[in-house]
Amino acid sequence: MIKSFVPFLLLIAGLAQASDYSSVETKLNAAMASDIRTAEEVERDDNRKPVETLEFFGLRDDMTVVELLPGGGWYTKLLAPVLAENGEFYVALGTGRVKENVLNQKGFEQVNVIAEDAKIFRPEGSRSYALEMGELGVDDVDIVFTFRNYHNFGPEGRAAMNAAVFNALKPGGIYAVVDHTRRHMEADDNENRRRIDPVLAILEIESAGFEFVGYSDLHFRPDDELVYEVGRKTVTGNTDRWTLKFRKPLD
Repeated sequence: MIKSFVPFLLLIAGLAQASDYSSVETKLNAAMASDIRTAEEVERDDNRKPVETLEFFGLRDDMTVVELLPGGGWYTKLLAPVLAENGEFYVALGTGRVKENVLNQKGFEQVNVIAEDAKIFRPEGSRSYALEMGELGVDDVDIVFTFRNYHNFGPEGRAAMNAAVFNALKPGGIYAVVDHTRRHMEADDNENRRRIDPVLAILEIESAGFEFVGYSDLHFRPDDELVYEVGRKTVTGNTDRWTLKFRKPLD
């Protein structure tokens, strides 16, 4: 009797999770159709697969969420509407462009900017950025996202970012990281400067105290031979990206 009941419980749990995400998906689809998005941003939807990606990471609309290094706000424009009613949303590090072009728009008033005292700079002669920061300034966070940014920093900068994320997350919280794939153990060169080895990323993030939960092949691109700079016309928009999910331990 007990053995037959366990699969039933697992089925119910799976259905509950799917149901939980249905409200997120509805809000995401509305955000994706918003007039605030540019034609260029909409064109990237099929490639970036935001609905599937955020489902993999476990996003719910009542969570506390941080997006690191939001750039021009591609994901910010999707996350903010999803979390506006029931959740809390923060952006941190490199927020100048979203503050100027996105957060001043209607519907983004509740987005909070944090860690504004962090310093991002490129040391003379370095191909990578340095990051000097303390805490993010928020705690009990459910998910921290960073999309295609991990490669920008040197080892010390990545360590500082990982430590800040670990401290901000609640036990069981998720660190969601996506970036362009570099060949394993490949030395630096001018073509791979915006790529990073996923094995290295896993080792670094685990060393910050995280548990590796799993990966998704949503952004696997077999046509990317991993030999060209991601901005080249033959590669851009079709780069192979790793999609990794980590968790802060419960104890």
